[in-house]
Amino acid sequence: MEKRWSIKAAGDEAKINQLVLELGIDRMLANLLVQRGIGSFDDARKFFRPSLSDLHNPFLMKDMDKAIARLDKAVNTHEKILVYGDYDVDGTTAVSLVYSFLGKLTAAKGKENLVDYYIPDRYSEGYGISFQGIDFAKENNFTLIIALDCGIKANDKVDYANERGIDFIICDHHRPGDALPNAIAVLDPKRSDCSYPFDELCGCGVGFKLIQAYTQKNNIAFENLTEYLDLTAISIASDLVPIIDENRILCYFGLQEINKNPRKGIKSILELANVKKTVGINELIFTIGPRINAAGRIQTGRNAVKLLISIDHEQAKTSGININITNTERRALDLTITQQALNMIDNDQELQNRKSTVLFHTDWHKGVIGIVASRLIEKYYRPTIVLTESDGKATGSARSVKDFDVYNAIAACSDLLEQFGGHKYAAGLTLKLENIEAFQQRFEEVVSSTIEDHLLIPEIEIDAELELKAITPKFYRILKQFEPFGPENMAPVFITKGLADKGYVRIVGNNHLKMDLYHPQNSSESFSSIAYGQAYHFDDVLRKKLLSACYAIEENEFNGRTSLQLNIKDLKIE
Repeated sequence: MEKRWSIKAAGDEAKINQLVLELGIDRMLANLLVQRGIGSFDDARKFFRPSLSDLHNPFLMKDMDKAIARLDKAVNTHEKILVYGDYDVDGTTAVSLVYSFLGKLTAAKGKENLVDYYIPDRYSEGYGISFQGIDFAKENNFTLIIALDCGIKANDKVDYANERGIDFIICDHHRPGDALPNAIAVLDPKRSDCSYPFDELCGCGVGFKLIQAYTQKNNIAFENLTEYLDLTAISIASDLVPIIDENRILCYFGLQEINKNPRKGIKSILELANVKKTVGINELIFTIGPRINAAGRIQTGRNAVKLLISIDHEQAKTSGININITNTERRALDLTITQQALNMIDNDQELQNRKSTVLFHTDWHKGVIGIVASRLIEKYYRPTIVLTESDGKATGSARSVKDFDVYNAIAACSDLLEQFGGHKYAAGLTLKLENIEAFQQRFEEVVSSTIEDHLLIPEIEIDAELELKAITPKFYRILKQFEPFGPENMAPVFITKGLADKGYVRIVGNNHLKMDLYHPQNSSESFSSIAYGQAYHFDDVLRKKLLSACYAIEENEFNGRTSLQLNIKDLKIE
């Protein structure tokens, strides 16, 4: 697929000069910092040395005082509390965090078994708060429900709970509707009337702010919260929220917790996946996150919570094995349905010519359609919705391309929908089966009339042009301190022109290209380079044609040796 290269504008010259002087780093690194909004020594200190003391005061969040007052009352009068969350990574980590904290708190007060958790069934209840869940609370004498990663649009469900004498504290991060639910407290930094300094927390992050506020109000040392930072980091990475501001701090210390003192459930996952190196963002996104997600996609999210709250090694090991098996099932379903979906597009010229993809199949597994939507974008780069039948209705997951708001596009079709919710880049929706064709047509019309053509071509954002000789161990050591990487702080991508292969180009693995790239005009020093899935460049590289390469710099471990290599994002023949 053709890719467009977009080189970022250089940072402010005066700020670059200031950082070079104050930090003693070279201009390229100073430029990378300024591009990330870091223009002073103090900014750089906070960036390179994150501190938990820089977390925002949780009481700056609208309704936090009300939430803590109600939670205090429940704890002090020994009410039964139900911790309720969605079945994905964000929801299950949030539930594990708040449930574990409150369980310890109430046990310390000599009142065990007052706290329980509830994860809705993806198939019988669907996303978010359900009437069934509220009925469970009523039948079991719960008088307070803390909803995590869901609830911001559950107005009718909250009213239903109120009628039954059950109060709600909602901790969400999705976009609110026109009216907020009638809950005791609605914690959501995306509320229009909330002036909290950072509105990109994940659902688990909002849950963390709740327990941070509780400890602050009740003079409990912050150190009691560090054991929950691992859950927050997993959620931040898996939910793809920007890793800046508070998310960067929480993720930084969460990774430390995972590497130094992993909870038994996480340790079980890492052992089963044979991860022996230092755990970074990639391991959270591609190893831990999918396994936690698989529980809710294929079986029940309760299995994920059971794993994450395990305090017994054998129980954690058993739960980990079960979830690993579930993840293998999920992968098989994912591959099968993705191929079926690709065949539908490949065999339909009209679908190929559209600027959006909306596919429906009555038998597709509801648990993997979001993953399938992401896979389709890898080949057909455009806003994509995959639908299947569930309980007599069509339910689906949407994914988008960079800089296009799929939530707004879905909202423009809301008269055809039963419900919808989500983010700019990912959303869920439900509609009547008879509305599918009309929705496909309307969604295509909305996307076609609002998306700019260049957004339908994948973009590689390039931070700066770099000479290979500038890539030194010292340069990489400082670059590595830019981690953890993620949205709005991605691993820097560089461009180098006039490169060639030294004669070692070969195809390895599944159509990957292995090369030794060097600058034939000014240096004989070469860098081992890997271009994943780009074997189609083999002939041009073999003929020693000059290349422009855009790449990230990474470490490669092989036979006990560690060396720097270039991870090639794309090549162009000069």
